[in-house]
Amino acid sequence: MRPRIRVGDYLRLSAQRSPDVACLVFDDGREQSFAETNSRVNRLAQAMTARGVRQGDKVAIVSTDCAGYIEVLLACMKLGAVYVPLNNRLVDSELLTLLRRATPRLLFVSGRYLTTGRALLPQVDGLDGLVDFDQVDGPEGYEELVASGEDVEPDVDVRDEDVIGLAFTSGTTGLPKGVLQSQGMIKSLIINMSIDYEIQPGEFRYTASPTFHIAGQAMIMMHVWRGFPTLVLPQFEPASVLRWMRSGRLSGVFLVPTMISTLLEQPGVEDGDYSALGSIIYGGAAISPTLLRTAMTTFGCRLINAFGAATEGGLQTVLGSADHQRALDGDTHLLGSLGKPAFGVELRIVGEDGQDVPRGEVGEVVTRSDAVMNGYLEMPEETAEAIRDGWFYGGDLARQDEEGYLYLAGRRKDMIIRGGENIYPIEIETVLSGAPGVAQVAVVGRPHDHWGEVVVAVLTAHPGEEIDVDALAVRCREQLAAYKVPAEYLVLPEMPLNASGKILKRRLREQLLAPAGA
Repeated sequence: MRPRIRVGDYLRLSAQRSPDVACLVFDDGREQSFAETNSRVNRLAQAMTARGVRQGDKVAIVSTDCAGYIEVLLACMKLGAVYVPLNNRLVDSELLTLLRRATPRLLFVSGRYLTTGRALLPQVDGLDGLVDFDQVDGPEGYEELVASGEDVEPDVDVRDEDVIGLAFTSGTTGLPKGVLQSQGMIKSLIINMSIDYEIQPGEFRYTASPTFHIAGQAMIMMHVWRGFPTLVLPQFEPASVLRWMRSGRLSGVFLVPTMISTLLEQPGVEDGDYSALGSIIYGGAAISPTLLRTAMTTFGCRLINAFGAATEGGLQTVLGSADHQRALDGDTHLLGSLGKPAFGVELRIVGEDGQDVPRGEVGEVVTRSDAVMNGYLEMPEETAEAIRDGWFYGGDLARQDEEGYLYLAGRRKDMIIRGGENIYPIEIETVLSGAPGVAQVAVVGRPHDHWGEVVVAVLTAHPGEEIDVDALAVRCREQLAAYKVPAEYLVLPEMPLNASGKILKRRLREQLLAPAGA
């Protein structure tokens, strides 16, 4: 008899409480109840067991978002198997590297990745089967696999310290690392999100973060735990998301800033009725005060800023709806804040010596909570660097004001050192983001023979608008110290983004900013 509640039990408990409530809602209007979802997940778990999957075995997924994706995650949680959601934007060689590191027993794919899956299957030792979410019949058919199992609850003792997720980092600043996520971490993250995201009973929400990302997974699991529906869309598509936001049904969404910007650029966005929309949770990257103010005016709902190295360190800080309202009432500086430490999180700002820095000074954000990873897969040195005496060092730089609000200063690896002066890109990005015509901005360092590094601003324009580079230079000279003023302004047609909507500064440096001597 299992002595504790597993995260895999959350679906069963919600199905018992609210069997007829929709668990999953699809773009065509179809719905799948909690009772139906629990039955399907049980059958899938039994079928996976028949295919040789046992507790601790790994199950990989390469797919756009769909019902099957969520069902596989839930089945793994019930079995104590380790789900390995892989970035579907990776090329075959990158996927092969990660699959060989993960050593899964099964690989689930959606139809567009079936050819890739078939090619990779014989190249990965121990990978015994391939299942296509979009196929019904045959040895690779997902629905046939589900139908082959029995609707019986798995009885597996999964302990909170057991690893149930293996997530490879996005690699915005380096090669991906395999993050070992325990059941206890996921439980804690779900609880923290439910509290800090101000979730209300009976909601119906959508998360635009892809399911291969911890933000997408945890949001969906939190919805399952709370017993309300999740809107499932294959991927972020602005017109569809806006239609649902105006539908009168959707109570909230999770977006990253680039997605908010894209929605605000849609024709007629100001004319929509968003009266049923209760909140927009945003996170994943820094947002400019200008963009945030426009979103608050346009959508007219509560806004909540969630910040953290979620894959490795969980939720770290939150700027709640009351803080946003306070900003509207006059304390506008809060629009540039990350908020205060999240529920159940102890936070410090430290210098290179690991000691706390005085309030107002920039240092590294370090946190301690139950939502921190177990470590990195087969990387003991990197694990020891990230987790020191129980504190998680994620590389984010920030300062904290006298009230305890945090203000992001960038990434430790993104910091630019020009002539011995430390330059934090977020300061310059904030100045540039409010300029006419500017849609996105990323500030990076370019190697320089004399200064060591110089500042380069990379920008994209709003559709149909142009960016006056000379005016930008004047703006920066007026608002920034001379050593922070960009030496160059590059206007691109689009930014390189990862699937979570984050700008890939590493790619900008590699592809666009080759070393120069002048």
